[in-house]
Amino acid sequence: MQLPFTDPDRPVLIAGPTASGKSALALDLAARQGGVIINADALQVFERWRILTARPSDADEAAAPHALYGHVGLNDDYSVGHWLREVAPFLTGGKRPIIVGGTGLYFTSLTNGLAEIPATPPELRTQANARRAAEGHGGMLAELDAASAARIDQQNPMRVQRAWEVLQATGRGIAAWQDDTPPPLLPLGDAQAFVLMPDRDWLNERIESRFGLMMDEGALDEARAILPDWDPGALSARAIGAPELIAHLQGDMDLDAAIDAAVTATRQFAKRQRTWFRARMRDWTPISLG
Repeated sequence: MQLPFTDPDRPVLIAGPTASGKSALALDLAARQGGVIINADALQVFERWRILTARPSDADEAAAPHALYGHVGLNDDYSVGHWLREVAPFLTGGKRPIIVGGTGLYFTSLTNGLAEIPATPPELRTQANARRAAEGHGGMLAELDAASAARIDQQNPMRVQRAWEVLQATGRGIAAWQDDTPPPLLPLGDAQAFVLMPDRDWLNERIESRFGLMMDEGALDEARAILPDWDPGALSARAIGAPELIAHLQGDMDLDAAIDAAVTATRQFAKRQRTWFRARMRDWTPISLG
């Protein structure tokens, strides 16, 4: 499959759920028209999780320029603000950017703008992490202002925690901060934006087969190498399938159960991605798959 015709002088955005084939589409476009492929996936920025996050292979990276992959330390902090600062230089001059990934917040912040919210104090982040681990995110959700609670993804513990941290740190809800958003780095009208919308059953089959391929390629060995540095509170620990493989290596789950749980977690993640895309990317060109 190929994308519809694109103007080689205008940036291209390719969003899609995990396992939908978006990286292959980006590579094909770069091979035909040139450009630099830029990562817009919040998990593929981290080093050492290469197989499990489906980062481009060495061969893919040799076939076309790639940027913002695997450059962040395993236990370092990284946010959409970091990503926007790093992607900005690629938008002015040089090779045409082909921005590809599955993190909807990166794309909407790029094309709609991002509120300049003060950073969360470390001690407050520690408190929030401990609270989420002990009681889940329901308590923090109940303490949010009504506007923020209505706007965020209430099923996403990290989004709820982030909104709670903002309210506690600034005394102002995250929705109010978002309403003061500055102009975007790349207005949607200046880009060619595509969102992959695969059939659910087709995608679920691909997710299962791809995880099996990841295991064949050494995902468990990758997890074993990371085990001594494993921090369940780190952002990189959100790599889909990582907690399950680590649980197996720690003796808490047999391998078949870990694989089944990882596949289920991946399907749930893909469902959340599709929901985001449908709600936030209605002005993008949809590409049906399956």
